[in-house]
Amino acid sequence: MRLCYVLLSPTWGMHQYTADLANRMAEADHEVHLVTTRLVPRDRYAPEVVIHTPVDTRDRGFSFHGLRTAPSVIREALITVRSVRPDIVHITGAHLSNPFLLRGLRRCGLPTVHTLHDLHPHVGSAYGRLLYFWNAWVRREADHLLVHGQRYRQELLTKGVAPSRVTCTPLTHLFLSHARQKEVASSPPSVSYEPFALFLGRLEAYKGLDVLVEAARIAARSGVGVIIAGPGSLQPHIRRQVPDNVQLHSGLVTDEEAVDLFRRCGLVVLPYIEASQSALAAAAYFFGKPVLVSRVGALPEYVVDGETGWIVPPGDAQALAAAMTKALADPETLRRAGVDGRSWYERERRAEGTALAAMYAGLAHRGGY
Repeated sequence: MRLCYVLLSPTWGMHQYTADLANRMAEADHEVHLVTTRLVPRDRYAPEVVIHTPVDTRDRGFSFHGLRTAPSVIREALITVRSVRPDIVHITGAHLSNPFLLRGLRRCGLPTVHTLHDLHPHVGSAYGRLLYFWNAWVRREADHLLVHGQRYRQELLTKGVAPSRVTCTPLTHLFLSHARQKEVASSPPSVSYEPFALFLGRLEAYKGLDVLVEAARIAARSGVGVIIAGPGSLQPHIRRQVPDNVQLHSGLVTDEEAVDLFRRCGLVVLPYIEASQSALAAAAYFFGKPVLVSRVGALPEYVVDGETGWIVPPGDAQALAAAMTKALADPETLRRAGVDGRSWYERERRAEGTALAAMYAGLAHRGGY
């Protein structure tokens, strides 16, 4: 099977997601192509993935710049995809141009999959309600939709999308280059359970950073620490001074830093005040670490409460502090939860691979070439 992934957004996180899909299909002996922007982190992709960079998009496209450049982006992307002559095209990340591209691919007779990461805009997002219009447009144009939470699959069904057009899998990708991921998988690093919670990812308003900092302040007397690591600024998202038990590692986290932080932390915390889903839970489980999440979006679907981690109410710093303090005071509980989490990861990783293969196989016969 010849698969072509399309990613017009240059964001690092979307490339990490796309690379995981592309690499897995390449390892399964499919011919895999990627059509993307010139700002591509090539080390995320396996050498077998053929990368085409016909466009120079530098934002998600939900902007005046994205609207102004859309005609040329759509034209160049469509020409490149057609030259690949794929059996299936999978558009993996949000971009204003995607619905137009989907329509062009349909006219060519090419079956398409589109991942919908967010059915609702995040707090503080610049594009706001435009996302609802864009999602509806994608639903009409794509042959198949991929989501990463059962609650979002159900939401699509209530909007009239046929069950046969929606596949749901968990997110199970890691945050490493292709070479480093293979190295870690073949020789897992030794882990410890130090008394700190790890927050990893871009610093955004919807991720509950103010709640986390306040929870850290409450838990400080118990010797609990928090490490916040990722690109962005913390100051716009907090109302009080950062306490001494919070360490900030600003900037994009390198592979070595990520492995070290996952290896040492006691647990991974996702204190989001609203969310869609996150691959951080699976990454934590891969390294044998439990997770502590807010009850928002599809995050509870990734946690067996009391076994692979814990779930707390969103926006409740007291509850978050209490859960962190109790868990981090008991390394044996953390270890057992980490073992259960690793079992969750292995089971769901296999299930994800099976679901993806079935999704692509079901669409392959519709190829236009």
